[in-house]
Amino acid sequence: MSENNEKLWKDAKGRFTPDSLVKPIDKICDELVLETIERAKRAHKMLAELKFNTFDEIASFVDLSSAEYGITRGGIKGNLRLHSYDGKYKIEIANADFIDFGHQLHHAKELVDQCLHEWSEDARPEIKVLISGAFDVDKQGNLSTAKILALRRIDIDDAKWKQAMQAIADSMTTSMSKKYVRFYERDEDGGYEAISLDFAKIKAVA
Repeated sequence: MSENNEKLWKDAKGRFTPDSLVKPIDKICDELVLETIERAKRAHKMLAELKFNTFDEIASFVDLSSAEYGITRGGIKGNLRLHSYDGKYKIEIANADFIDFGHQLHHAKELVDQCLHEWSEDARPEIKVLISGAFDVDKQGNLSTAKILALRRIDIDDAKWKQAMQAIADSMTTSMSKKYVRFYERDEDGGYEAISLDFAKIKAVA
């Protein structure tokens, strides 16, 4: 408060402005933003509770189900699908591993480059394009894990190539794993449509 008990407004640069000098439209904007953010925070908290409660409850169910067969699982292992009795709803639990590559990847690239240089012009051009682009980086300087792993699925009977693929395998480490939960509802055509919790993908409610 100012000396005359007038409210002071602090701006983004840390400066204070008396209430009487703040435009009414700016006050309305401030109120709108604060109220909307507060609702967003409450929604975020609800989603966080939904996520972790879902994992806990499904893990308990899996343990209960396993106990019928004399098995002790200790929670969710791997991917899992659960359906409502009428099949209208489905819940999926999925695990995703994030892969990092070590220094061996540089040796793999050198060996792959040697292969491309040594192979004859008769080599299939689409394979050469796939191979040569596997080590390209994006705008952020990151390698494409999918492209590198795709190389290992190419069966080429060449000793140097096999050595390169082994170097890729040796370079791979799992940096972290994430668990995802997704919810689905069966549509009129019999397929499952995701119940989106992504704010940008939520359709307008009629």
